[in-house]
Amino acid sequence: MGYRHPSESSLARSDGLVLPLEVRVHGRGGQGGVTCAKLIAALYTQMGLHVQTFGDYGSERSGAPVQAYTRVDRTPIRNRNKIYRPDHLIVLDEGLIGAQVLQGIGPGTVLLLNTHAGLEAYRGRFEQYRLGVVDATAIAREQGIGSSSVVIINTTILGAYARLLGLPLAVLEQAYVSLGLGGDFPAAQHAYEQVRIAEPLQRIAPSAQPAALGEPAPVAALTDHDKDVPPTLKTGTWSNQIPVYGDHSAPCNLACPAGNDVVGFVQALRGGNVEEAAAILLRTQPLPSVCGRVCPAPCMQNCNRSAFDGAVNIRGLERWIGDHAELSLPSRRDAALHVAIVGGGPAGLSAAYQLALRGHDVTIYEAGPALGGVLRNGIPSFRLPQPALERDIDRIRSLGVHIRCNARLGGDDLRNLRRGHDAVIVCVGFGPAVDLAANGHDLTGIRQGLDFLAAAKQERVALPGDVVVVGGGNTAIDCARTALRCGAATVTIAYRRARQDMPAIAEEIEEAEREGVRFLFHRLPVAFTGSAKVSTAVLAEVEAGSPDASGRRRPVVTGRTSSMPCDAVLLALGQKSGLDLLPDGWTMKDGRAHEGGQALPVWFAGDCATGEGTVTHAVGNGRLAALAVLEGRAMAAAPADGTRVAPGQIRFSHFDLAAPNGDRQHLPSRLAGNFDEVNLGLADPGEAERCFSCGHCTRCDTCLVSCPDGVIYRTEDGYRVDGEYCKGCGMCAAECPRSAMEMQEKHEVTP
Repeated sequence: MGYRHPSESSLARSDGLVLPLEVRVHGRGGQGGVTCAKLIAALYTQMGLHVQTFGDYGSERSGAPVQAYTRVDRTPIRNRNKIYRPDHLIVLDEGLIGAQVLQGIGPGTVLLLNTHAGLEAYRGRFEQYRLGVVDATAIAREQGIGSSSVVIINTTILGAYARLLGLPLAVLEQAYVSLGLGGDFPAAQHAYEQVRIAEPLQRIAPSAQPAALGEPAPVAALTDHDKDVPPTLKTGTWSNQIPVYGDHSAPCNLACPAGNDVVGFVQALRGGNVEEAAAILLRTQPLPSVCGRVCPAPCMQNCNRSAFDGAVNIRGLERWIGDHAELSLPSRRDAALHVAIVGGGPAGLSAAYQLALRGHDVTIYEAGPALGGVLRNGIPSFRLPQPALERDIDRIRSLGVHIRCNARLGGDDLRNLRRGHDAVIVCVGFGPAVDLAANGHDLTGIRQGLDFLAAAKQERVALPGDVVVVGGGNTAIDCARTALRCGAATVTIAYRRARQDMPAIAEEIEEAEREGVRFLFHRLPVAFTGSAKVSTAVLAEVEAGSPDASGRRRPVVTGRTSSMPCDAVLLALGQKSGLDLLPDGWTMKDGRAHEGGQALPVWFAGDCATGEGTVTHAVGNGRLAALAVLEGRAMAAAPADGTRVAPGQIRFSHFDLAAPNGDRQHLPSRLAGNFDEVNLGLADPGEAERCFSCGHCTRCDTCLVSCPDGVIYRTEDGYRVDGEYCKGCGMCAAECPRSAMEMQEKHEVTP
């Protein structure tokens, strides 16, 4: 379209305006790029100039690249060609910036970009042009121009363009009023004020006459067209997004207290590579046979497959690797550091393992006659057989770790260890067991559950009659099941909260029920009676009060009581926290010892530091302590970064229903005296086939098959997307079964 304002306008012209002038606008369908060129033309007509403007729409598709042109002169314009060498270039979408858009511009060209980035982002790229940058999209969205999904920025960016021309704001306002755009002027004014301008390093006036375009190439005869010519329309310029492959955080990985790469070892097992699976698991987990039996498995509780047909039996797969893989660990002997570890429980074993793997000289000081701590003394053999424990400990010992058993240390010993070693890690676990302050608590037959479990592992213990176990954790369940094996006629667990509040492992509760353990919820012993030996437990009813710090409802003991005959009571109320072996003047802060405000080369790990109370947490914390020693810093929390892949991001329709492979169970016909392992684990690693591999590509080819344009190709290490032809439709990312792809703005993708 070409036109001239009927009369000379009183609007001022910019002193820097050189005529004839050619303006090229680049945008995408829906942004108002062609209208922007028309508005620019209308602005110049207000100055009494001749103009010409037209659009070049290309593909009729929202989001596809659109070009528009405006010419300005003092005389009528007769050139009908597109503009190849613009004096002013306006780009409405920074994702379009590339050689094709910048083609034809020379030194001194006015370049206006709609971008959320500042001038610093373009330092060194456009220094020969007069550059202006403004976030017109944000301004237009804030002013409500367009809709929430399609923001129209043409009238907004015109304000920034006027500023680049040097037009006063009053002139721009008068033009908007005359064009009937007064409602959009606040957005234009904001852009006028917000645009940031960088002058060219060497100011060069644009040429008044475009250079010759050259002679066109000769047209070949029809009979000469005998070769298939590759496509030249690079449709990748249509898009402002591109699919990107990447690993995202699987919920099982984030939930693992030990820091295991769950997806990594399960997928290796799925591929049939047992040794690779073991190598991945053993990077963080020194006790796979142990944790594969006693871990509460938060990974399984967070497994996305539980929303489909049941969680993957990750714990069972970990156990299978621990029991079947025969991987010899590489060991180094450079002994860069000499580290003492106080305590041979799961935290101490984990810290020693990580340090020894890296070639450091490690000595474990264990108070008991053998390594293991609670693993050896507190977990019954029907849950954790001795051979499984020894297998994991032997692997750690094979790395050259020195063992000093029967070495119970005090405060002075800790000072001496600090002087004789580069670092010390204290992993002494919990303190003494919690007692029950109830009348008659000192009667014969009432004992701590941990003492009972330790005795039952050392020798045959007889416990006939009716037994009451007080508590709701794993120790309570272990006490109840062990009591049955020691000859108890009946075993009842009295717990002050509801079943769903029990911290014990759900599977262990179910196994206890199968073995005949009875549960009495909302009950708490308030007294014991008997003549020298306990004969009755007085149980008070407990009501649920308001939630406490743990989120569970606080138990409120009532005055309503009942009596239960019993021959023995086992207390499993937890353990006290504390560090009795700390020397005078030492304190613990952020998992490290301090004296007089000075950090010492002494770290703490496991239950004595965190109070988490599970073997797997102790393993993870011991590993973090070892890393803190190597880096000479305070203890850091386990990393929990990354975007968690939620069930809604998994394409369940791509997977077949398959029930979980449960652990094999052995329920003996007679419990008394039978401490054989009850849970026999998985028969084979086939359960790994059920893993979704959330957030991690498995090269399933779904993206390749789903691409409507065939621009995704297999490579040696995955896939490649041909960005020159990818239209950014997002079909591949939408169809990815496991959310291992995402669409990203092109300007956010690292080349």
